[in-house]
Amino acid sequence: MTLFLFAVTPIITIILYIYFQDKYEKEPFGLLTKSFLLGAFVSVFIVLILYLITGRLIPVTDKFSVWQQFIQAFFVVALSEEFSKYIIVKYFAQPNKEFNEPYDGIVYAVMVSMGFACTENIMYVLKGGYETAILRAFTAVPAHATFGVLMGYFMGKAKFSNNRFGLNMTGLLLATLFHGAYDFFLFINFIPGIYIGAFISLIIGLILSRKAIKRHQKKSYFKHDK
Repeated sequence: MTLFLFAVTPIITIILYIYFQDKYEKEPFGLLTKSFLLGAFVSVFIVLILYLITGRLIPVTDKFSVWQQFIQAFFVVALSEEFSKYIIVKYFAQPNKEFNEPYDGIVYAVMVSMGFACTENIMYVLKGGYETAILRAFTAVPAHATFGVLMGYFMGKAKFSNNRFGLNMTGLLLATLFHGAYDFFLFINFIPGIYIGAFISLIIGLILSRKAIKRHQKKSYFKHDK
């Protein structure tokens, strides 16, 4: 039970942070919960199917090959996972009438991302113990949050733009790039010290995420109603 709490605490912390950053018109609890659960179960299911397909099409035959680990990080893992989240935001959250300002893109994308991260984190923590829980609380979990913010920033803009497809794709691409970079530097652990690149990409992602949140807050359609 304690391990489970260690696994879900960083998830809850990030969700609350994003929720309270929605200063002017908060989203319905039920819709947020559904987004989270879709991320936790449906998104994970989609990823497992994509892993089976990409794993067969792009097998890793040499774990010490930088090129193969690049393909694995960006296309097999990052694209599969971010696409699974994108599908839910695109077809469940974005069309909803409650998605009524750009910041909502960040809210729903992070909720879906945290749902996915919750399932993943519980699995890793129950297997790896407290050290894994602490490490992932400051690395993998906030990384998933930044991917969600970056994707959601553009999907929030897309809802109210004539260039919806282009902005949606930009969000998916940016999330995939940051996710792929983060994983790539961890996958090539046979190069000493290269894992530092993962932390650098995470820090850059956090900085950009903070700017994205601030920008959508300033442009809230409900700002002057308060």
